[in-house]
Amino acid sequence: MRVSRLLCGAAALSLTAALAACSSGGSAQTDDGAAASADGYPIQIEHVYGTTTIAEKPERVATVAWANHEVPLALGVVPVGMSKAAWGDDDGDGVLPWVEDRLEELGAETPVLFDETDGIDFEAVNDTNPDVILAAYSGLTEEEYRTLSKIAPVVAYPDTPWGTSLEDMIELDSAAIGMQQEGGELIDELNGEIEASLAAHPELDGKKLLFAYLNPSDLSKIGFYTVHDTRPGFLAGLGLPQPEIVEEESGETEEFYVELSSDVADRFADVDVFVTYGDADGALVKQLQADPLLSQIPAIAEGRIAILEDSTPLAASANPSPLSIGWGIDDYFALLADATAGSGGE
Repeated sequence: MRVSRLLCGAAALSLTAALAACSSGGSAQTDDGAAASADGYPIQIEHVYGTTTIAEKPERVATVAWANHEVPLALGVVPVGMSKAAWGDDDGDGVLPWVEDRLEELGAETPVLFDETDGIDFEAVNDTNPDVILAAYSGLTEEEYRTLSKIAPVVAYPDTPWGTSLEDMIELDSAAIGMQQEGGELIDELNGEIEASLAAHPELDGKKLLFAYLNPSDLSKIGFYTVHDTRPGFLAGLGLPQPEIVEEESGETEEFYVELSSDVADRFADVDVFVTYGDADGALVKQLQADPLLSQIPAIAEGRIAILEDSTPLAASANPSPLSIGWGIDDYFALLADATAGSGGE
């Protein structure tokens, strides 16, 4: 895993106080020349919709969208409100198991849960009276960003909707709550865990994995995620090569997901493992192998398919987050490694 933005001199992160401290060790200055406070505030964070100024260290932190709440939680800060888990939740309480574990470790009650099934619940966010709203990993529209900004300063995503890397999410969200150093230490810690787990699965070395979505009711199309998405982006960041089709399509679009006709099945010839969601009974693998077009793809014909059981915590952990890595990275890599041997249909 690679840190793509550094806290000193980062393109997406303009921390006036931190930049001054990193470059000179002297007192930090704000843009208007006024001395920053002892805790480094005010700070400015640049993102896709402009620059957000956070005047004081936030005491009440709210988060929206997937996994942003895991950054403060990992650093020991319990949000006043966070997104309700609508997928991958194993017990229906709206909280993923690794988040439950962390709340228990901190001796904390579950924060207010924002139901985002139909979009951001602005009223619920407002009711938590936050000092800052973290959304560094999200797909916030500009309208949503501006509405949230009327409640509190908002940290939006840096470039691409749903394309923020794990490292950048940690950097941006931790900086906003005045814990950029701790955020950097968290990144280092996660790097160590990931590298150790990957090393324990040498079967994955040099393998080209394609993260796909294959709809059993319509196999006339092959959907897959580009490197702009965190799932293949995470694997690419570990040094795993990408299939040629992923490289080509990622270079032609900024979208995180692409759908192509199954008529071009030959373009998937160099894929070593298809990673997709489905039932654990093997029915999807058999259906793919029976399809006249998809069965021409070597990985599918040979059963090199890793099935993430739909809507389970392990499937959710494939989109890596600060707390999910320690919970499930070994099981995730083991699933991928097993698939390299062609065990998907057995």
